[in-house]
Amino acid sequence: MDVNELKTTASLARLALEEGELNKLSGMVDQMLDYFSIMMEIDVDHLLPTTHALQKENIVRADEPDFSKKSPENRGTPDELLDRAPEREERFITIPNVL
Repeated sequence: MDVNELKTTASLARLALEEGELNKLSGMVDQMLDYFSIMMEIDVDHLLPTTHALQKENIVRADEPDFSKKSPENRGTPDELLDRAPEREERFITIPNVL
């Protein structure tokens, strides 16, 4: 891409580039276009389109409580824990207003 084409493209993108930036960017754009032309030679007709670079399934465990463990974080059913709250309104623990 020559400097005049780059100036036109920059003005359309509303970019203000100095002369030194134009010369440096012109070389970089040439390298990118050369790389794109190499990529165009690759046969990809047999490949399916992808929606994401990594096609992995979710590996996070299910969000289910394990009531068999009696760790400090899990010492009872939700109802048992709510019964221990100092103040509550139905199924919600009430706390003092902070603001």
